[in-house]
Amino acid sequence: MKVWQIQSFGIDNLVLTDLPRPHPGRGEVLVKIHAVSLNYRDLLMVAGHYNPRMALPRIPCSDGAGEVVEVGEGVDSLKAGQRVAGIFMQNWLDGPPTAERSRGALGGDIDGMLAEYVVLTQSGVVLVPDHLSYAEAATLPCAAVTAWHALRHAATVGPGDVVVIQGTGGVSIFALQFAKIMGATVLGTSSSDEKLERAKKLGLDAGFNYRQSPEWAKWVLRETGNRGADLIVEVGGAGTFAQSLQAVRFGGTVAQIGVLSQSDQSLPIATLLHRQVKVQGIFVGSRAHFEEMNRAITANHTQPVVDRIFRFGEIRDALKAMEGGYHFAKIVIQVVT
Repeated sequence: MKVWQIQSFGIDNLVLTDLPRPHPGRGEVLVKIHAVSLNYRDLLMVAGHYNPRMALPRIPCSDGAGEVVEVGEGVDSLKAGQRVAGIFMQNWLDGPPTAERSRGALGGDIDGMLAEYVVLTQSGVVLVPDHLSYAEAATLPCAAVTAWHALRHAATVGPGDVVVIQGTGGVSIFALQFAKIMGATVLGTSSSDEKLERAKKLGLDAGFNYRQSPEWAKWVLRETGNRGADLIVEVGGAGTFAQSLQAVRFGGTVAQIGVLSQSDQSLPIATLLHRQVKVQGIFVGSRAHFEEMNRAITANHTQPVVDRIFRFGEIRDALKAMEGGYHFAKIVIQVVT
């Protein structure tokens, strides 16, 4: 079978190679991968910026969807022909995160999904909603589960709440879609007026181009009558964290997800204390989160947004497209044509 491997760090150093097709052992399933989606983490992993000490070679990419083609002895929850996606952390099935549950992340701790076939445990996959294509289903394991975890568990978003999203990447667009399902008002920032207009077609209530002013928190306060947002889906990192603390309401939540930007500013502890803000780190979620989210996606017929689809042999081009930041929502690699 064909697989892509990181044998040395760098996008141009990715190697397409042949490996024997694996066979499922006891409690395992063999999945024929149809589609893989990219996350910013995958770009960092390939470049060597995420974990420079990662054991190589490694098959990258955490997110993929496909068809069960063979089951091992003792598998009782799945059968050949079913459509599944792998869960991001293979050991986090339910309950709160622990050090042990946080190990086994696909495409990092262990080999990922950028292959024609993968073997996973039966607990390491979930059935995907019937109305989704494989390309759409492949977008769910990281970005969608992260957004769901932030809105449903870090905060409990409901009708009338205000949610702020940053940018128009995968997590932010899923957060927009889920927040609208929950009845919330959604405000969004971006450096692109065109992307803000696309987001408005998905339900974004108001948008702000932060190139006009980096102090977008003032805009959020104006939009909320000086109250502030109930939840900030914080994907920017250190460079936007201070603005998030100013934009959130007293007692509100900042779901800290991304590390896209850096800052030389000190952590604004006084603002955090004065506003009594809850800051919750989010690192994807559990299998239980995934299944709960899938029920909501099915009930609301939610359609993930796929911006571009690349062929399996075009992974370098796909990663460079992500590096350029021109995409809206998700980039997908079609493994089976």
